[in-house]
Amino acid sequence: MRYDRTIRLQADFPTTVQRVRDALATQGFGVLTEIDVAATLKAKLGQDMEDYLILGACNPTLAHQALEADRTIGLLLPCNVVVRAEGTTTVVQALDPNTMVTLTERPDIEPVAAEATRRLDAALAALT
Repeated sequence: MRYDRTIRLQADFPTTVQRVRDALATQGFGVLTEIDVAATLKAKLGQDMEDYLILGACNPTLAHQALEADRTIGLLLPCNVVVRAEGTTTVVQALDPNTMVTLTERPDIEPVAAEATRRLDAALAALT
């Protein structure tokens, strides 16, 4: 089962990160958390790796709808979006919101997942 929605861009990492932030904002997502994995691994373990950033994106309306249906759904929030360097490209990956439906087996989450998918796909499409 695929659980990601992935695109590859011929753009540098910093430019891609800003474009991802802008595309998410256009679709009503705010970035609640940011984890610079490369910096963390360097600081904590002395290990080097390619640029790798995890953005915790949240659309408050959709999050509220999901939480109203199932309080435990917070374990699957926010929507994680990864921006990472891969050779000469930058990869942008978003967790497929339909994973919430699959994991919870809650059909009442389907409309929320469908709308989140539509918005994340629109954000990704805006980057290409």
